Amino acid sequence: MLKVHSITLREISLPLKEPFKISSGVTTDRRILLLELSDGEGTSAWSECVAAEWPNYFYETVDTAWLVICRYVAPRVIGRALQSPSEIRQLLDKDFRGHNMAKAAVEMGVWELEARRRDIPLSRLLGGVRERIEVGISIGIQPSPEALVEKAEAYLKEGYRKIKMKVMPGADLAYASAARRALGSGAPLMVDANNAYTLDDIETLLALDDLGLLMIEQPLAWDDVVQHAVLQEKLKTPICLDESITGPERVRDMIALGSGRIVNIKPGRVGGFATSIAIHDLCEQEGIPVWCGGMLESGIGRGYNVALASLPNFHFPGDISPSARYWNRDVVTPEWTMDPDGTMALRLDKPGTGVDVDRELIDDLTVRVEVLTAETFAKEAPE
Repeated sequence: MLKVHSITLREISLPLKEPFKISSGVTTDRRILLLELSDGEGTSAWSECVAAEWPNYFYETVDTAWLVICRYVAPRVIGRALQSPSEIRQLLDKDFRGHNMAKAAVEMGVWELEARRRDIPLSRLLGGVRERIEVGISIGIQPSPEALVEKAEAYLKEGYRKIKMKVMPGADLAYASAARRALGSGAPLMVDANNAYTLDDIETLLALDDLGLLMIEQPLAWDDVVQHAVLQEKLKTPICLDESITGPERVRDMIALGSGRIVNIKPGRVGGFATSIAIHDLCEQEGIPVWCGGMLESGIGRGYNVALASLPNFHFPGDISPSARYWNRDVVTPEWTMDPDGTMALRLDKPGTGVDVDRELIDDLTVRVEVLTAETFAKEAPE
């Protein structure tokens, strides 16, 4: 029987090697919320909340997630006897709307805890079938088309199998066109707008459509499927929905309306593994390819993405770059690496994600800690 005895929350500050700019803001240092779950019998597992510092990508932040986990998520999980990690999602969704990132940090941690208890790889517990995954890279908005071309060329030479270029009004067509001319018609290029456009920008979007891109990711509003359907009807290029897909129900909406043809599954954004698997399975049934995006995770969160991307319907390289892409020093050992052929190996010879945390480094980076146990909530209960 699986039971979580305690959850320790830690916030760490981890500087990026270089600023990462999207249409809604720039990140230079990551405030990262880490969780350590223990079964009280000697097994522990680390997980990561993907919420950002500001509510620019999604409404959740590190601070809201910390509060929600402490007050609403952890009390539903700690001390609860479970037959399977798959039960967690139902526990967290009953009369509890939203806050998927906070829920996912705990839910995925329970899956990792169970994998380590059973001494099996996390990917196999999820139903993964791959031993290696293809790796893509996401390039933030650059100061000039020339700067974008320079980075894209270098990353292709390193072996990356997909190049995602962040775009926004004023830094879009000229940038993507320059990359296409420089890299050639066969280069695996895509753009990601992070909902920076409206249908008033149709001329720009139609021009991007002529570049032979793999996909255009989330061009319109972050919670929209209706306007995306209008746009997809006008485009040859597949629209990939990211922020709009919060569960299998939104995939069904996408299919019914024709809002997109590809789905980006970020487990930390959709509420965890149970929802991710449900989205994956529905998309596979409907012939819709999926891939795994990234949220500037440390090596802890990256391990979860690697495990999920081993499932059979992940048909495009994920934004699952090696540790050295973002960090001078990652918080896991061994760090995640990419082979010259643009693939990353799963750590199938070890339980869970196959990496261990660098506790000494995490202690040095920690700015606050809170330990939650059943006794914590007993003290808070009214007399």
